Amino acid sequence: MNINMLSLINVSKTYGGNKIKAVDSIALEVQSRQILGFIGPNGAGKTTTMKMITGVLSPDEGRISINGHDISAAPLPAKQSFGYVPDSPDMFLRLKGIEYLSFMADMYQVDAGTRNEKIAQMAETFEMTGALGARIQSYSHGMRQKIIIMGALMHNPAVWILDEPLTGLDPRSSFQLKEMMRQHAQAGNCVFFSTHMLEVAEKLCDKIALINKGKIIFFGELEELKARHNQLSLEDIFMEVTANA
Repeated sequence: MNINMLSLINVSKTYGGNKIKAVDSIALEVQSRQILGFIGPNGAGKTTTMKMITGVLSPDEGRISINGHDISAAPLPAKQSFGYVPDSPDMFLRLKGIEYLSFMADMYQVDAGTRNEKIAQMAETFEMTGALGARIQSYSHGMRQKIIIMGALMHNPAVWILDEPLTGLDPRSSFQLKEMMRQHAQAGNCVFFSTHMLEVAEKLCDKIALINKGKIIFFGELEELKARHNQLSLEDIFMEVTANA
C-alpha cells in the first residue's frame, strides 16, 4: 500500500502588489514508490512551488504536508523529512567540499560513522573524491551541482525535492543520479523533481504535473496524458498544451 508522502492542497502565492498569482490554487500529491516530474515553461511557477514546499517561502493560501507533517505548523519535523536541491548550486563557496558535507551532516545530526560512509559512497558515485579538499568556489558548475546533491542526501531523507537536479551534470553523473532516484522510490520513498529535459521525465516518472502560468493543467500518469493527445511524445504534448493554455 502506497503512502501519501507529499501533499499540496489549494496552494497559492502572489508576489508584492502583483495581482497575478505566481502559483494559483494548485493541488497535487506524491505517494511512496513514486517519482513525480514537475514540468513547465520558464516562469510557470515551478521554483516558487518548490520553495513553498521546503519552507523557503510561505504560501498565501493552502496547505502543504511532507511525510505527514505540515510545513507551516510543524516545520522542523517536516524539514527533517526531505532533502532539497535548489535551482542554483552557487552557495557556501568559501567552504571546502568536505567542510560543506560535514556541515550538512551536523545540521541533520548524522553520526560520525554514518556520515563518513555516506560521504565516501557518494564521492565515489559522483567522482568527487579528489575534489573534497578544494573550496567550492574553485569547482565547475557541474561539480557544484554534485556537492549540493550530496549534501541534500546526507541524512537519507524519505522525500527528495530536486529543482533541475540534472543541470550541468556530466553524462555519467546524470545516469548515476537517475539510478539513485529510481532506487530511492523503489525502496518506498518518493522523488519530486522539476526538469526541462522532457525525454528524461518521460522515461523516469510515474506521474507528471504540468504547470503553466501558475496553474496545474495536468496531473496524472504519463499514459493518461498521452491517451488524451493521440500518443504524442511528452515534448510534443508540452509544446501543444503550453501554446494553447
